[in-house]
Amino acid sequence: MFSSKDKGANTHYDTLISAKTEIVGDVKFTGGLHVDGLIKGNLLAEPDGDAVVRISDKGRVEGQIHAPNVVVNGNVTGDVHAGKYIELAKKAHVNGDVYYHAMEMVLGAQVNGKLNHQAKGAPGKKAPEAVKEQSGADAKVD
Repeated sequence: MFSSKDKGANTHYDTLISAKTEIVGDVKFTGGLHVDGLIKGNLLAEPDGDAVVRISDKGRVEGQIHAPNVVVNGNVTGDVHAGKYIELAKKAHVNGDVYYHAMEMVLGAQVNGKLNHQAKGAPGKKAPEAVKEQSGADAKVD
């Protein structure tokens, strides 16, 4: 895993979703989020912060991830938007597109989707909540 000195990320995990926990719905967070359980919803962090989400080898996310720093060693079904850095560890399985500025991918990691490099400061796809707020609509955003 990366250190805060190396990648500018917060490596302290404020929130833990245990292996015995299932969350249905979007999760908005700051700081560090460690997922050992199952989240059926989007993970949304402030894009300009130093938030980090870590999906362990036991963790699963069924939804989009929007965070500055992302570490995946489990299963993600949905697009991953890492504004600063993403690490795809040995047991990572991503079924969706990955948007990143800097990436480290270890032998054994799997991505079933596109890898999309984003230049620093370039606008990427907006998080679902941000799109909904701008449009003022209550419709589901994909």
